[in-house]
Amino acid sequence: MSTRIHIVLDPDDKARYRAQAEREGKSLGAWLRDAAEDRLEAARTRRSLRSKEALETFFDACDARELDQEPDWSEHRSVIERSRLRGLDVT
Repeated sequence: MSTRIHIVLDPDDKARYRAQAEREGKSLGAWLRDAAEDRLEAARTRRSLRSKEALETFFDACDARELDQEPDWSEHRSVIERSRLRGLDVT
């Protein structure tokens, strides 16, 4: 059995959410339900990392999900610096 809830949103937020839902081929309601499920899953993951074994399992899953080698620190640093410079309003 389904039930309805009423959510008060700022009109701009609603427009942003609806636009993203449409890009994903979902209704706004489905998109919001998925977002709520994502939040619940993230909370479950945070609670479940309380042992060394759970943490190792988490990192193994992350490693298996990643296909490429992580860039070295100098490359990360370069990306950070370029990002900072783009954000500056130099006159």
